[in-house]
Amino acid sequence: MSQDDSRYDRGLETMRSIFGTGIESALKGLAATSPDLARCLVEFPFADIYPRPGLDLKTREMLTVAALTVIGYAQAELKEHIQGALNVGCTREEILEIILQMAVYAGFPAALEAVKTAASVFEEKR
Repeated sequence: MSQDDSRYDRGLETMRSIFGTGIESALKGLAATSPDLARCLVEFPFADIYPRPGLDLKTREMLTVAALTVIGYAQAELKEHIQGALNVGCTREEILEIILQMAVYAGFPAALEAVKTAASVFEEKR
């Protein structure tokens, strides 16, 4: 196994622990159009950054939910990371509190969109 393959495998394993095994079918869809982007998506954040010491997966997902709330336009990615945050131990209350905190910095329109996205995830998880 090459170093690149092991890096990809490490990233994929991290993604599975956050998003579940269904992540592989989503990656296959992306790889069909842009294999380089799919590989970068797996390797850089999930093999190089997420496994670093100092923050656990729950904290990293909480920070990701905050960042995606602030940027506002990445609702599909926010939805995936809210699901991931729940998978690694965040509560619904924590996620909503993160979004409320981000209203201070991102404004109410971004927070309102994030709450709508969170509500759709919570509804699906019922």
